[in-house]
Amino acid sequence: MISSLENSLVKQAVHLRERHWRNKLGLFLIEGYREILRAQESKTKLDHLFVCPELFLGVNEPKLIEEARASGCKIITCTDKVFKKISYRDRPDGLLAIAPQLPRDLHFLEEKLQGISSPLLIIAEAIEKPGNLGTILRSADAAGAHGVIISNRCTDIYNPNVVRASCGTLFSVPVVEATSEEVLAWLHKWKIQIIAAMPQAQALYTDINMTGPTAIAVGTEQLGLSHTWKTSAHIQARLPMCGKADSLNVAMATTLILYEALRQRNTV
Repeated sequence: MISSLENSLVKQAVHLRERHWRNKLGLFLIEGYREILRAQESKTKLDHLFVCPELFLGVNEPKLIEEARASGCKIITCTDKVFKKISYRDRPDGLLAIAPQLPRDLHFLEEKLQGISSPLLIIAEAIEKPGNLGTILRSADAAGAHGVIISNRCTDIYNPNVVRASCGTLFSVPVVEATSEEVLAWLHKWKIQIIAAMPQAQALYTDINMTGPTAIAVGTEQLGLSHTWKTSAHIQARLPMCGKADSLNVAMATTLILYEALRQRNTV
């Protein structure tokens, strides 16, 4: 039972809220029953699991903890005070894990796409807000996308708020990182259609065929896609805008386009 806020593992968990420390240590935080469960389902290795029974919200926590223990994870029981120190949630549920970061390159995605003839991918260029990136991952999972490529990243995919907003789908959808140049070369190599989502486009997103190999490129919250992606795309697509707003939230727009692709592919 850890009761001291000065414990070295407690200090490490607090440090891992910061990108500098995540990069330096090669570790990240996974907080919450649902998120940890999905990490376990994807065979993500957990190094440590902090537990605080006083904060449990359900009845399945003991099973999850024993499965973590059986996989070699070190279980650390701590007091309410200690857990609230390491938690980054308003209402912690008494479960927080530390896990090693995984390789996230295009080769990893290629392996995941083996046997898929018409992959559906999201290219997320320089997304700035962790909540938006996490929501894009959640929508990608829900709509059956085969992968998300982070191009020229601004937000760290291991940011605790990305993990949280994704509801653990960071572990169910292949997510990789690369520069725009690397991604474009890879997409051309595999003959994948690139659709640039942008408000100024002529074509409506519902008029574009997305049944073949398709990558939907979405850009930053403030500026949208860069010139590189606008000019390199095979086609540009827009959402109908009937009011005063000239664009939608990037995660919302991505979700709408993904579900149009799902509708066209008749996989509901």
